[in-house]
Amino acid sequence: MKKYIVNRLVQSVFVLFLISLAVFLLIRAVPKDPIYIILGPESQGITGERYAEMMHELGLDRPLPIQYLNWVRKMATGDWGHDFKTKRPVTKELAARIPYTLQLAVLAIAMSVTIGVATGVVAALKRNSIWDVISSLVAIAGVAVPGFWLALILILIFSVHWNLLPVYGGKLLWEDPGGAVKSLILPVAILSLEGTASIMRQTRSSMLEVMGDDYVRTARAKGLSERRVILVHALKNALLPVVTLLGLRLGGILGGSVIIETVFSWPGVGRLAVSALQEVNYPVVQVIVLISGTTVLTANLLTDISYAYLDPRIRYR
Repeated sequence: MKKYIVNRLVQSVFVLFLISLAVFLLIRAVPKDPIYIILGPESQGITGERYAEMMHELGLDRPLPIQYLNWVRKMATGDWGHDFKTKRPVTKELAARIPYTLQLAVLAIAMSVTIGVATGVVAALKRNSIWDVISSLVAIAGVAVPGFWLALILILIFSVHWNLLPVYGGKLLWEDPGGAVKSLILPVAILSLEGTASIMRQTRSSMLEVMGDDYVRTARAKGLSERRVILVHALKNALLPVVTLLGLRLGGILGGSVIIETVFSWPGVGRLAVSALQEVNYPVVQVIVLISGTTVLTANLLTDISYAYLDPRIRYR
């Protein structure tokens, strides 16, 4: 296991290098000049000398390989650069936004797992019942319906017509529990919808497969209670493909949060990434993409390690 983890960490470092190189080059391929974006209307009267001076201040007048090496060196030493627009360190910009995105993502994942696994198990145990049919139809709709479209519909119903929930902005649970719950209901529901549907379908399929295996019949023959047979013997083995799905869903949560945060004007990292991309704000975009890549790679590693716990037959070398 240790050798496997070390190998995966080495692979992750190489993947992060490729991600960093790709985002560094792609953001500079955007057909916008950051100097003119920073200056806004004032850029109309900028002189060549002032333009060259600002390029030098931002380090954009150097060859691309030198810019990349300088950025990597600063990232490694904890200097993540400064926001082009606000002049604030990127670390402070992220520190103010990360709690909002983490709050949204954690609640969305928790809801997806709780509801998805529970409904999947019930649907498998009550196969072909009305509950199974309804939950399957809802799961298909959850995967098929675009999240941003459903978000707009729910905003129109619950915020515009009924005035029950806020239409934009967000609050933290530990600062304003009541206001945070109201602002979280719609974003969390939309962000968790696809994950809940996918997990429900996968859990149902896995449970139907394992319920006919020999070890389940043996557990029942030993006189174990049906509840113990399902929760301890069947569900534990049925969760293996679900764990894989969860690792993939983390990337989906991060990608989906960009859309949901934009729709709901949520003050998180996703919305910051959109505004930074529009402003070709190199330091902010580069750091956010690198952090997202690191998060997904870490989730995949934890997913593989969890296999060994769920199924002792699996051994990594």
